[in-house]
Amino acid sequence: MKLICIGRNYTNHIEELKNEKPTDPVVFMKPDTAILLKKQPFFIPDFSDDVHHEVEVLVKIKKVGKHIDRRFAHKYYDEIGLGIDFTARDVQQNLKSKGLPWEKAKAFDGSAVIGSWLPKANFDDVDNINFRLEINGEIVQEGNTGLMLWKIDELIEYVSKYFTLKIGDIIFTGTPAGVGAVKAEDMLSGFIGEQQLLSIRIK
Repeated sequence: MKLICIGRNYTNHIEELKNEKPTDPVVFMKPDTAILLKKQPFFIPDFSDDVHHEVEVLVKIKKVGKHIDRRFAHKYYDEIGLGIDFTARDVQQNLKSKGLPWEKAKAFDGSAVIGSWLPKANFDDVDNINFRLEINGEIVQEGNTGLMLWKIDELIEYVSKYFTLKIGDIIFTGTPAGVGAVKAEDMLSGFIGEQQLLSIRIK
């Protein structure tokens, strides 16, 4: 099982971090050790003073595929979820300034929150899914999959050129604007529509 993550997939998030708009999807990976165990809090790591929340719509792959044509991508998943890509922003900025990979900032233990899953059949259009993240009851991030630069089926087509997709693989499809630091005792709650799919305490 692997976690395939897409960066810079919402224009408003690109702008808030003053990044360059990509011409192709930005892809990075998290190992399975990054998955935060169910019902466990997220502990801010001692190597960062600026860990940011990034809420994302997730897709779970249901069959093996390679070089998947966009027309057939919809056949490779039937579950939609919500997750958080925790990012040690200070570590990331330091690595980026040196032209180094992001793994220490993005793939550390517990950095991937995976909430509950919903059947794809629940959605009339996977390119029109509203989602949000709340901290202590206040909305901090809101997005809609229709605003992604590369939609879900396009991402599956693109990623499968480089990596064989296997059963259980999860794609983090990117985060909208509103990312920010978390602090101890924050309670994070994630929603697709009005359905809560995750709840995480920060320690």
